[in-house]
This record gives sequence, C-alpha cells and structure tokens, in this order.
Amino acid sequence: MKYGAVSTGNFSFDKKLRISITLVMLLMVIPSSYLAYNLLNERKFSQNVEQFLKDKFYNNGYITIYKKISYNSNPKSIELAFLSKKFDSTEIKQLNNDLKNFGIINTKLVIKQNTSDLKSEILSEINKQNTNLSEKDLQLNALSSELKKYKIENPKLIKEIGILFPEISEVSLGKMDNYYSNDSVSTSTVLLYKANKKTDEDKLKRWIVEQLGETDLKLIKEEEK
Repeated sequence: MKYGAVSTGNFSFDKKLRISITLVMLLMVIPSSYLAYNLLNERKFSQNVEQFLKDKFYNNGYITIYKKISYNSNPKSIELAFLSKKFDSTEIKQLNNDLKNFGIINTKLVIKQNTSDLKSEILSEINKQNTNLSEKDLQLNALSSELKKYKIENPKLIKEIGILFPEISEVSLGKMDNYYSNDSVSTSTVLLYKANKKTDEDKLKRWIVEQLGETDLKLIKEEEK
C-alpha cells in the first residue's frame, strides 16, 4: 500500500521487531494454509471417489448396501459391499489399479463379500446410528421436561376465569424463575391478563390459588391497546 515503515531510530530494535512480526505472521498463516490445503485435498478425494463409484458400479446397475470411505488412514481406504454382485480376485485387483486413473492414489479398495463379516459391519453402523438417535432422544426429553416445568395446561381453569371475570379478555398462565442478588432462585406462577375494566385482583388471586394450590402467585395486568 506504499506506506513507509515506522522507524524508532534504533536499528537493532527495528530489525528484531520486523523479525518478530514476520514470525508471528508465519505462525498464523502456515497452520491456516495447511488446514485449507488438507480440506481441499479431502474434498477433491471425495469427488474423485464418487466419480469412480459412479463409473465402475452405479452406471452398471450395482446396488451398494455398505460404503465406508477413510481419508485419514494410511493408506486411504474405500470399503464397499453390494446387494448381489460378486467380484473375483482378478476383478478386485483391476479395480484397485483403476483407482489411479481417477486421481485416487495411496488408496485401497476393499469389497466385502463375506456374509458374516458384512453383517457385523452393518450391525455396527446401525448401532452407531441408534446411539446417536438415543442421545438426541435424551436431549429432546430433557428439553421437553424443562418446558413442562414452566407450562401450565388447564383449559378448564382458563374457561372458568372468563365466566367468573367476564371483564378479562385475554389470559396467559405459566411459571417463571426469579433470580435474586444472593444467587438464589425461586419459581413463581404468573397470570398475565388483559381486562376492559377494573378487576378485583384479590378475588382473582384467591380463586386461582385455591384452584392450583400455588401460594406464590403473581398477577400482571397488560394494558389494552
């Protein structure tokens, strides 16, 4: 950008400063460049593998029931199993040789045809998927339980409020946490309502406390727009 270098007047210090800045820049750039290079190579490898599979298997009508690609192993590996097609050793050797034609190097193609081994591999993958699903189910159940703590479902109560207090036009009922300066937390039941005229809040509060059995109840009136 044609900016002149800043000089402190101390040649030795300026030289050390330039070296230090250069080293810091290199420490930042080299790992990023290496990571980007690896990601680019992995993406290119995946694209080449998909092209190989398409040309050699998919276009020939072979149905894969198992596929596992390992990029970080040495050598890399492509493990496949097919629904009905069987390959002899000569065909497998030729397919391994064909990998180079697709730019796939340092890679071994393994076609699983042993029924018992294949069954074990498939069951292992299914178990992994089930484990992931189980963890998701646990997370969803935990979130559902957390939501239920703050939700009050009582349609009958809401309907009776409308009958006993006809001036109330809208009602929201739930629970909320109260946080205090001493780091303690309590939970209160909150009734948020709109009314077109003054409501006897003492009566409303006593009635709701009796219906819900909740002693810590807060009434909040929202002004009608």
